[in-house]
Amino acid sequence: MKIEETLSLLESAQMKHLFQKLYGEAAVEENKMRYEDLIKKFQTEFGDKDILLFSSPGRTEISGNHTDHNYGKVLAGSINLDCVGVAAKNKSNCINIVSETFHQSFTIDLNRLEPSERMAGTVDLVKGLLKGFLDSGFQVGGFDAYITSNVISAAGVSSSASFEMLLCSILNTFFNDGRMSTVAYAHIGKYSENHYWNKASGLLDQMACAVGGLITIDFKEPQNPAVEKIDFDFSSQNHSLIIVNTGKGHADLSADYSSVPLEMKKVAECFGKEVCAQITEEQVIEHLAQVREYAGDRAVMRALHFFEENKRVDAEVAALKDNRFQDFLAQITASGNSSWKWLQNCYTTANVEEQGISIALALTELFIAEKKKGACRIHGGGFAGVIMAMLPNDLVDEYVEYIEKALGEGSAYRMSIRPYGAVCVNEMSV
Repeated sequence: MKIEETLSLLESAQMKHLFQKLYGEAAVEENKMRYEDLIKKFQTEFGDKDILLFSSPGRTEISGNHTDHNYGKVLAGSINLDCVGVAAKNKSNCINIVSETFHQSFTIDLNRLEPSERMAGTVDLVKGLLKGFLDSGFQVGGFDAYITSNVISAAGVSSSASFEMLLCSILNTFFNDGRMSTVAYAHIGKYSENHYWNKASGLLDQMACAVGGLITIDFKEPQNPAVEKIDFDFSSQNHSLIIVNTGKGHADLSADYSSVPLEMKKVAECFGKEVCAQITEEQVIEHLAQVREYAGDRAVMRALHFFEENKRVDAEVAALKDNRFQDFLAQITASGNSSWKWLQNCYTTANVEEQGISIALALTELFIAEKKKGACRIHGGGFAGVIMAMLPNDLVDEYVEYIEKALGEGSAYRMSIRPYGAVCVNEMSV
C-alpha cells in the first residue's frame, strides 16, 4: 500500500475500531499519531515504497510463577503496549532495520547468518530468527523496516520477545503468504535466543506475544506445549492491570533465579525423575522425610508451590470460562501469597535489608484491603523488580498516586489485555 494510502487508512472508521481493541478507546488518537510519525520517518529513511504496518504486544504473566521450567502450567496475556513497525520489501538480499527506541540502525546480509563470537545483541537475535525460518522450511527475503516500541524494558513484560514476534509477522506476511502459525513464531523466537544469544529461554514470553489475548500453556510436553486461547473479554470487566517497577536490586540475583528450577528438579530427582511435572504432590508428602533430607526444606516448599500453582492456573481458566471474575481475582491473590510464602522469591537472602518487592506488595495489599476490591502478586522472576496489581478502573488513578508517592514517580504503568498478538495491522483493518 502506498504511503499516502496508508496515511488515509489511519483516518478510517475501521482503523479507529481496530485501535480501540489494540490500545483502548482513550489511546486511539495517541497511537494514530504514533503510526503517522513512524510512517513519515520510514519515508525519510527509505523513500516512497509500498508499505505495511505491523504490531506485536508485550505480555504479562498472570499466574504460573516459576512453573514453566519444570514443565508446569501458566496463564499469560498480551498487553496494550507494543512494538510497531513500518516495513516494505526491498527486492535485495539485505534486511535494513532502524530501531528508534534503542537508537540502532543495521543491515543484515541474508547470505551471512552465522552468529557473532559474542552471541549477543539485536543483530544476532535477528540473524537467529532468519535462520530459524530457513531451518523450518520457510522463506526469507530483503526488506526495510522502521521500528519503535513502548514495551517497558526491565519490567517483566518481554520487550525482546515483542520485537522478535514483530519480525516474525513481517517475514510471514512478506515471504510466506501468512502460512506460518503464531505458535510457530514462538518456537522461532526460542530458537534464536537459545542458539544465537546463548540464553536458555522457554516459550512463555514468545507464545504470549505471538498468540495474543489470554492464553494458557501446559509445558508438560516442552517441545510441543499445549496452548489454549481463552475466549474472555477482559475489557468488559472494567479492570486494569498495573505493573509496578520497584527498582533493580543491588545484589547479583543470578544464583537466586537458578536456585528455583534447580531445587524443584532436586525434589524430582528423589523419585528418579527430571522435573516436578513428572511426579505428584502426594508422592512428595508421602515421602516427606526422605525428600527433606535429600533436597532440603526450601526445595520442598518450592515443589509444593509448583503443584498448587498448576491447580490455580486450572482454576483461573475455569473461572474465566464461566465468567466468574471475582473467583479469578481470588486465585491471583492466592498465587501471590504462594510465591511470597512457599516459592520465596520476593527478596534475596543475600541482602535481606533490601525488600522492594515486599514493600510494594504490602502497600498494595493494604490498599486492596481498604477498598475491598482487586488483587496483586509478584510478577516474573522475582527477588527484585516488578509486581502486578489488578484493580477496577475507577480506583486506578488513586492507586497510581498512592504507590508512586511511596516508590517514586513513574514507577506504575497502567495496562490492559489486548485480544490480538503479533499481526499485520493492514490485514486486521480489512
